[in-house]
Amino acid sequence: MARHIFNSDQAFILESGEKLPSVSIVYHTYGELNADKNNVIWVCHALTANADAADWWKGVVGDDTLIDPSRYFIVCANILGSCYGSTGPTSHNPATGKPYYSDFPLVTIRDMVQAHRLLRRHLGIEAIYLLMGGSMGGYQALEWSVMEPSVIQRLFLIATSPSESAWGVAVHTAQRLAIEADDTWNHHSPEAGARGLKAARAIGMLTYRNYGTFQERQTDPDPEKIDNFKASSYINYQGEKLVKRFNAYSYWLLTKSMDSHHLGRGRGGDLISVLGAIRQPVLIMGISSDILCPLDEQRFMAEHMPDSTLVEIGSAYGHDGFIIEARQINKHLGEWLDKK
Repeated sequence: MARHIFNSDQAFILESGEKLPSVSIVYHTYGELNADKNNVIWVCHALTANADAADWWKGVVGDDTLIDPSRYFIVCANILGSCYGSTGPTSHNPATGKPYYSDFPLVTIRDMVQAHRLLRRHLGIEAIYLLMGGSMGGYQALEWSVMEPSVIQRLFLIATSPSESAWGVAVHTAQRLAIEADDTWNHHSPEAGARGLKAARAIGMLTYRNYGTFQERQTDPDPEKIDNFKASSYINYQGEKLVKRFNAYSYWLLTKSMDSHHLGRGRGGDLISVLGAIRQPVLIMGISSDILCPLDEQRFMAEHMPDSTLVEIGSAYGHDGFIIEARQINKHLGEWLDKK
């Protein structure tokens, strides 16, 4: 595994029409590109993950896993707008010499994919054997398959959808309201909005898991208790954990990016026709207990993508099952790749 930084001094034009004077992209690679350049697997990450796919997708990517660097050249790039090294709100603005913070412009999923494409060309990659992603990573994979159909040869999508749902937009809006209610929000400092970010993460956790998981794992055994409940401690812990590793400006921005996701935008607005034009073989995986990106969304894609295979897996972990259920993912993805 190796961590790299790609710097481009060319102006990067965003979908909004605004531009970044330059961009930096942090990415990890695993394994080696073979002589035929036909062993590339590109992993797209979700909201608060980073470019080290072997770290956050344990059991799926890495040594002695299905996506093994001894067989494949694996690439994962940190998305535009994040706080893990790629250009985002905490990056220095060349025009001012200070971090962007609230001055960073809106980015969309398509902008992230344009950054991936810039990196792909830099790496001399002409074809991607498998493009894979879950949740927001799946948004990127879908967009990329439409933007460069001759480059993307196969797709693996899990816990994702072709457009952000009204439910998803509402969840993200509630999270941003929590951040904006923090009286430090919009202070130009890396700690701005930290308490709001903790609350936003708490809201998110309710959608990443589900009623059954909380009942099973967070119910207090003592019926006499009237305060300091186990579920409260868990939610506080998850919020504090994210605050230590992420940034409120990036979180606010990236939830806006997810809201922008719609494959039909600028393409006639018809999701069905756009999905029907995706001709690559696609493995679509949905999770039975996912309430954030439910099975109806994966079934819709499978119905309208001409070369798709739908697998529905059981999991107690809800939406988070896409990073937890490695054994089931490996089984079904491995069998599908053997056929494709």
